[in-house]
Amino acid sequence: MMHARMGRWVTAGWVLLGVAGGIGVGCGSDGSAQEGPPGGEQAQIPVGAEDQERIDIGLRISPVPLKLEGLDRNLVGLGSYILNAQAGCSDCHTQPGYLPGGDPYQGEPEQINTTNFLAGGKPFGPGLVSSNITPDVQGLPGGMTFEAFLALMRTGREHGAIIPVMPWPTYAKMRDQDLKAVYEYLRAIPPAQPGMAPPPAP
Repeated sequence: MMHARMGRWVTAGWVLLGVAGGIGVGCGSDGSAQEGPPGGEQAQIPVGAEDQERIDIGLRISPVPLKLEGLDRNLVGLGSYILNAQAGCSDCHTQPGYLPGGDPYQGEPEQINTTNFLAGGKPFGPGLVSSNITPDVQGLPGGMTFEAFLALMRTGREHGAIIPVMPWPTYAKMRDQDLKAVYEYLRAIPPAQPGMAPPPAP
């Protein structure tokens, strides 16, 4: 929403790189969705060696535990790599970003705030607050279906209005597969609540 918040997807203004490199979105050759094994992870999409390295890194660096049941492990891993190693989404969507004594910008060993990871709450000026993009009670990141998420990333619009700050023109250039990977990672992380905003400057 655009009243007391900046929109669902206020993110750091860093360039997201399209790195899926041949990873599909879980569709058959005719474009039909492929169902995964019941009760477990989806069937894994074949990937090349370079992509597999990114996937392995992504799964290793996720600061929060991942729920992979019903999801494609490869897409989740790639999404984690894009989000945690390239896009810096946590810079805007985690408040505070680091634990006390764990801010690498202060020369401290990095300790990410996992309690409020990607739960929003960071202020960006009057009426502008980053949104919670963790799964809702239905398991949808920020309450959005993939179709709604994809449309938002392609157009930068929510409820007909352009979302301020979010660098959607960059995201709009990404492949559907890359955005699907980001979405799948957001589905796999735990729900969380926003942290406390810092007090206003005197």
